[in-house]
Amino acid sequence: MLLSLLRIHLRPHRRSVALLVLLQLVQVLATLALPTLGAAIIDKGVVRSDSGYITRTGLTMLAVALLQIATSVGAVSLSARTAMALGRDLRSAVFRRVLDFSAREVGQLGTPSLMTRTVNDVQQVQMLALSAFGVAVAAPLMCLGSIALALQQDVGLSLVLVALVVVLGLAFGLILGRTDRFYARMQKYLDRTNGLLRERITGVRVVRAFVRDDHEGERFSRVNSELHGISLHVGRLLAAIIPVVLFALNAFMVAVLWFGAHRVASGEVPFGALSAFLSYLSLVLMAVVMVTFVCLALPRARVSAERIQQVLTTEPSVAAPPDPVRVAPTAGALELCGAEFRYPGAKDPVLSGIDLRTGPGETVAILGSTGSGKTTLLNLVLRHFDVTAGSVNVGGVDVRALDGEVLRRTVGFVPQRPYLFSGTVAGNLRFGVPDATDEELWRVLEIAQARDFVQRLPGGLNAPITQGGTNVSGGQRQRLSIARTLLRKPDIYLFDDCFSALDYATDAALRAALEPELSRATVLTVAQRVSTVQHARRIVVLDAGRMVATGTHDELLRTSATYQEIARSQLTTSNGHHGGSGPDAGTTTTPQEAVHGLGGPR
Repeated sequence: MLLSLLRIHLRPHRRSVALLVLLQLVQVLATLALPTLGAAIIDKGVVRSDSGYITRTGLTMLAVALLQIATSVGAVSLSARTAMALGRDLRSAVFRRVLDFSAREVGQLGTPSLMTRTVNDVQQVQMLALSAFGVAVAAPLMCLGSIALALQQDVGLSLVLVALVVVLGLAFGLILGRTDRFYARMQKYLDRTNGLLRERITGVRVVRAFVRDDHEGERFSRVNSELHGISLHVGRLLAAIIPVVLFALNAFMVAVLWFGAHRVASGEVPFGALSAFLSYLSLVLMAVVMVTFVCLALPRARVSAERIQQVLTTEPSVAAPPDPVRVAPTAGALELCGAEFRYPGAKDPVLSGIDLRTGPGETVAILGSTGSGKTTLLNLVLRHFDVTAGSVNVGGVDVRALDGEVLRRTVGFVPQRPYLFSGTVAGNLRFGVPDATDEELWRVLEIAQARDFVQRLPGGLNAPITQGGTNVSGGQRQRLSIARTLLRKPDIYLFDDCFSALDYATDAALRAALEPELSRATVLTVAQRVSTVQHARRIVVLDAGRMVATGTHDELLRTSATYQEIARSQLTTSNGHHGGSGPDAGTTTTPQEAVHGLGGPR
């Protein structure tokens, strides 16, 4: 998995990789040549007192050393640039794939896990690449070259180097083979830690309101302790590598000196050859140390690569059409024909048998109890999910065949929980229309009843907005979100109970200002209060994912038991107070009277 990931994402950098291999090859050859030249100076220059040979060979060694330094600097610089580019490309690939996911894939993988995979897992692969680029060619060539050149000096002593490589290879295999499963668990604990931290920060007000600081601290401490335990276990395994390497190297160094001294004393091996042997043993040591750093990063990078590949190979359940329709023939038309949506493996559908047709100039209200499928219906229009049966048509075209950009331009959506991005008021409003003028911004703010509070903010349109819009109230976020959608002027507006945080006066003023603005658009609005939808041209009542009634407010009060039940649940008793006492206690109004009493005409 790791090799496959690297092969795919290093393909655009193959020229840099080829140049890196060439630089390392020259560097290794220069490094290997120095001990042989040093041995020649001893045996042919120092022993024979040939100063001319010493000078010539010394100058050659100086040139080789300069070449080694130059290629080494170039290789290090190029490897760092290539590794950073690899990390950049991987993060970009994961980010783009996540943007293609529907809510189903995001829910399956989890937001904290996706964040960890995008940042931490990519960093592990990037660090492995940085380490590997430095040893991918250098370490094997240096190790094999040292053994080959040592064989030219003396075959008997060369067997010591071969034995050293075999022993270290077996030791690495035994130690590193046990770390994969622990690294997999470590990354999962990182996901959980990330999730708890994110939950604790975003829910800090709720935690403090219910005085659950100690409880949340204990939850985090438990997961943190588990992560600490796994990390400690892996650290102990990896910590054994360095002592094993040092012990083996020192043991074989003693063996080389012991046997080499006897062979030099007997005249079988020249003194320069023993010196070269010690240099080659040092080069093997250098190669082993480089490989050690890669081996330390390899198990975790392998696990991280599998997690990254899982994201990259997950196919979105909402796939782009192969031959998308780029022009909607009927502007503003919206039609759901027998639409059904069922989660994978679920026994019952969330929505079933939804038939709804509407067009420009019509406002259709969707009303139902909590969990009746109102928001899911809007998500089907937006194609956050695909229907499991039936069809959803926008502009006369099935949304599954419509180009994604065309769908986003055609349909404007205001969620119940609006999200504002860090930046300024103007930056958030221009999110969909980057070239909008200040006059256009003030106009939509006026319609959304947000002009007054924006003018009071320090800086006005340039007033800062924190991530999520936490420095403004919920009602202000809703109004800014409505203004942001109005600026785009889509053909179809979807309002998902986005007036819930507004007081009645602001709600009434906003709806009055929206009426002429949306007179030629198709409007689908979700609400839970009967009083907010009673003047809609058509009201659709959902119950348990099915359309149980449709009509005007007055018609539904006469004909729909579900609508009457919703109305009764919102009526007031005893002069407008639940559970009142006194002479009027127990007196109730009719559903129609009660509904009108809740909000009055708008």
